[in-house]
Amino acid sequence: MTLEQQKEAIIAVLKTIRDPEIPVDIYSMGLIYGIEVDGADVSIEMTLTTPACPVAESLPKEVETKVAALEGIEAVRVDLVWDPPWSVEKLSEAARLEMGLM
Repeated sequence: MTLEQQKEAIIAVLKTIRDPEIPVDIYSMGLIYGIEVDGADVSIEMTLTTPACPVAESLPKEVETKVAALEGIEAVRVDLVWDPPWSVEKLSEAARLEMGLM
């Protein structure tokens, strides 16, 4: 699998993970700030809608577990970051449509 194919597979998995309070996947919400693939190692930089988010502990673990289950992935590191802060502007066009914001 090429690096690009690995990244596409990771994005596909991220699109299956939903924020429990908002009916949109975390990738389309713009919660994923970066994905780095180095062979079998993956680093993901993500944020949450607020620091007080009730899934602050479980959502990054879900991301780590689901990405680690992909073929060819041996290690996943998820870094939770707060800068820049998440805002509605980070929603994809599809997410805006789904949420009735367009």
